[in-house]
Amino acid sequence: MRYLRPHSCDRAVTELTTISPLEAGVDDRTAERLARALRCVTVSRDDTETDVIEFDRLAQHLETSFPLVHTHLELERFGHSRLYRWAGTEAGTAAILLAHQDVVPVDDESRWTHPPFAGVVDEKYIWGRGAIDDKSRVLAILEATEELLAQGRRPRRTIYVAFGHDEEVFGCSGAARMAERLRERRVGADLLLDEGGVITDGVVDDATTSVATIMIGEKGWATVRLHTTDAGGHSSMPAGDTAVGRIARAVARVQDQPMPLRMTPVIADMLTRSRSALRQPRRTALRLLPIAGPVIARIMTGQPQTEAMVRTTTAPTVIRGGVKANVLPQSADALVNFRILPGDSVADVLAHCVRVIGDDRVRVELSGPSSEPTGTAKPGPAHGLIADITRELAPDATITTGLVPGATDSRYYDELATTRCNFAPIVVDAADLARIHGTDERLSRVNYARLIEFNRRLLTHYTDPGRS
Repeated sequence: MRYLRPHSCDRAVTELTTISPLEAGVDDRTAERLARALRCVTVSRDDTETDVIEFDRLAQHLETSFPLVHTHLELERFGHSRLYRWAGTEAGTAAILLAHQDVVPVDDESRWTHPPFAGVVDEKYIWGRGAIDDKSRVLAILEATEELLAQGRRPRRTIYVAFGHDEEVFGCSGAARMAERLRERRVGADLLLDEGGVITDGVVDDATTSVATIMIGEKGWATVRLHTTDAGGHSSMPAGDTAVGRIARAVARVQDQPMPLRMTPVIADMLTRSRSALRQPRRTALRLLPIAGPVIARIMTGQPQTEAMVRTTTAPTVIRGGVKANVLPQSADALVNFRILPGDSVADVLAHCVRVIGDDRVRVELSGPSSEPTGTAKPGPAHGLIADITRELAPDATITTGLVPGATDSRYYDELATTRCNFAPIVVDAADLARIHGTDERLSRVNYARLIEFNRRLLTHYTDPGRS
């Protein structure tokens, strides 16, 4: 299967070219397969039912576009989630590859260059919600698998591919059920690969190279509800503070007294690996990391992106209370979202809120699902394989580790593999990162070619050549 565009001087070439994915983007047919997936409005929302028709449209597109995958791989459905099993010739499991089919809603379509679900393809980009997060990874895995099947290749050990349908609303009906099925089968893989890290260009301060961050874990998640009640009455006769005032004071205390800073082993490893890419004086400063971890953690609070690496973050997001300007509110509540650093826990977050608020009239409780942070083990053996393939595709990048700041489907599968990596080798800058869950999400043809080639090389590592 051909997915790279030919040289402009050789438009008649029909076989797979040998152009590096860094030098040419995907051809029109490959780009269009992704664009058609982007036209399926597979939006996950907290407050509405899944649009069955749109997920069915996407399923039909996948099955039509990748006939060899759907002929040779076993497929089990969990609602709209899809668990593929590519049987190996030997016992055991080589890898579990994850991606998700759902996308987040669009806030203001009028701000988009192209309609978010039009799936527009131009000479440079493929536009649409899900172009980066995460339909490109779904299609890239299938493109690579289809090509290897066409070559007659077969894995030495079994490979699983799991495409969730509700990752953006916590994955309880998709990833959780598929991971449980793998536990029932007593699967133990070498590698678990999911979304998370990318190759950033111009994002890391004082970096002299691009930085490829192969994440090896993720922070936890908890939304805490703060709630208080009062008798109410007429606003002309307030009895001290109101419910709204009380909840506002509670939110302020939680925000002004964040959880403590801490240098975790994963972040220390990340900084050590990235030191060579930094200019002075940061390069020299990081040599002191073993003895000056707390000081460096304090320096990292200078920017939100780096502070999130060394602290459980606190983000008040919703506050409600009152019905009219001259009516004392009878209740008020607020939601505060925490992303939990390894070493802290959901219970620690709740206890912290109770302590810093210091008011028995404010009830502190979890709102919705929560998850604990993953462990902080060192990179496993397959991390080297991911790093080697990344060096082949981005030889100038500095490769490091890290933690996914949000929640991904991989937390359900975490203990099913020796090595966990959250990574895709697309090169993005700060503006590209802002497009994820934002306006004008898009993926360049070159990045998509790189993503397919990455998956092809990874799967080739686990397969044997076909027989002629």
